[in-house]
Amino acid sequence: MYLPVHPKPFENPISSPNLITFIFSSIAETLETKSATMGSIEVPASEENGTTQTTNDIEQKKNGGDPPPSSDSGKQSENENTVTTTTTTMTMVTRKRKTNMALPLEVGTRVMCRWRDGKYHPVKVIERRKMPGAGNNDYEYYVHYTEFNRRLDEWVKLEQLDLDSVETDVDEKVEDKVTSLKMTRHQKRKIDETHVEGHEELDAASLREHEEFTKVKNIATIELGRYKIETWYFSPFPPEYNDSVKLYFCEFCLNFMKRKEQLQRHMRKCDLKHPPGDEIYRNGTLSMFEVDGKKNKVYGQNLCYLAKLFLDHKTLYYDVDLFLFYVLCECDDRGCHMVGYFSKEKHSEESYNLACILTLPPYQRKGYGKFLIAFSYELSKKEGKVGTPERPLSDLGLLSYRGYWTRVLLDILKKHKGNISIKELSDMTAIKAEDILTTLQSLELIQYRKGQHVICADPKVLDRHLKAAGRGGLEVDVSKLIWTPYKEQDVTRQVGKCNVKIVDVSTTGLSHGDDVNAFQEE
Repeated sequence: MYLPVHPKPFENPISSPNLITFIFSSIAETLETKSATMGSIEVPASEENGTTQTTNDIEQKKNGGDPPPSSDSGKQSENENTVTTTTTTMTMVTRKRKTNMALPLEVGTRVMCRWRDGKYHPVKVIERRKMPGAGNNDYEYYVHYTEFNRRLDEWVKLEQLDLDSVETDVDEKVEDKVTSLKMTRHQKRKIDETHVEGHEELDAASLREHEEFTKVKNIATIELGRYKIETWYFSPFPPEYNDSVKLYFCEFCLNFMKRKEQLQRHMRKCDLKHPPGDEIYRNGTLSMFEVDGKKNKVYGQNLCYLAKLFLDHKTLYYDVDLFLFYVLCECDDRGCHMVGYFSKEKHSEESYNLACILTLPPYQRKGYGKFLIAFSYELSKKEGKVGTPERPLSDLGLLSYRGYWTRVLLDILKKHKGNISIKELSDMTAIKAEDILTTLQSLELIQYRKGQHVICADPKVLDRHLKAAGRGGLEVDVSKLIWTPYKEQDVTRQVGKCNVKIVDVSTTGLSHGDDVNAFQEE
């Protein structure tokens, strides 16, 4: 409705919009007259803790103990009183809902949870358990932070949960809080810097089955050497360890125990000061040991148990006899301490030079992951073969390898004078031709002309891509590598005698064969 700029005065106030003003003025005069003769009228607003509070009482508390404004302060004060009463009533209703909420919370409930950063994040209740010696409703809840990888799943207490957010599966409060808690790029990186992708090799049904079986971490923490490490995922330890929340590992032989005293007794007897097997590389304080899964089966199996605590995927596991493990260590006067490893099949028809790779959490973001990738290619060069990581690659695994391939290829292209083919690049680097082609295509450095691929290497473009790829990490000093390739005829005899059994990691306890989906890049 539009009003004229200069409206004429209404001649008949009773028949005009001024009627509303006239009526309210009359009512106000009547109330003031009655109030002067009968005293003030107080309207009960709500009842809390058995005490009835009036509107005047509420206003007095709101004003810090001062009396509420008098009635002659105008319509604005009357409106404020009305809003205050309504807000107070709504607060009481909200508090009542929280008090009457059914506890314990059901599995599947979605709620906001306070994380270790002090902020609230949306979670889903995966499991619950009664706290020992507690009341009927005293439960701990195993929650999954829906914004992040499963490695952050944890047990939380009731006081960490915002019960006001338990209204519906998609509550407006939850959405509002999620919106208001958008993380900065740095915060997101801090939480996801060791994020692991996986499951690309699983169909939907298998993935659901795997996640259901492994939804709750069975081991919360481990002690390995001087580090106490929070685990990320479920690992299929033998049944006798089902009641253990923490395990103690010997950092040299990787035997694990339930109690600290057992580890201390074991350490007095264990004569190992480094992984079993042959030391094939030493440069300063870094050493690499080659461990044959057939000769050191218990060590290989223990390594699988340990690694699965930080790898989130189900895959086919084979006998460790068919694998070689390359264990990277930092060495000091106390011994050689494992920082990570990768494994490879003794014989691969697909030219895979790496099956599984892991850098332990305390040693991540130090360049060890890149070092392990580079080392696997140096072994391929020694074998006189091209190599490639076992497929399928996860998103993070592909990103890590693509970074390595980019740095290696661009370094060569920048220094090389004249023409060079993809075949020549493959021979120089031991990188498979298909990996070279896809890497250069992703950098838009290759074109298809006259039936063949042509590399377009503009120096400025190369510099820009090299800068974006970042530093290369620790270098492998090939002069320090003393290694003889595994003999294939020995593998043929071994496979002929060995009964290779494929088992499911989610229902049985051991063996190995993690693919590169497990990659933990720093």
